[in-house]
Amino acid sequence: MPRKKRQLKQDLRRAGFIENKDRGKGSHATWRHHQFPDVRVMIAGHDGDDARHYDERNVREAIAEVERRRAVS
Repeated sequence: MPRKKRQLKQDLRRAGFIENKDRGKGSHATWRHHQFPDVRVMIAGHDGDDARHYDERNVREAIAEVERRRAVS
């Protein structure tokens, strides 16, 4: 069973991402990291929607980028 969008959002919050409420239209939300504002990811859809494979990939890659940058610092 696919994960839900709310689970992806929880992963982002745990990794230090903040939802940018000013960006996005309708159900689209842009998330950025508080330390690395240029690391962004967009999630479209509502919390109860099934996450698409590309949503999961984008979240996973954004979190990995933050971890990589923290290791370099």
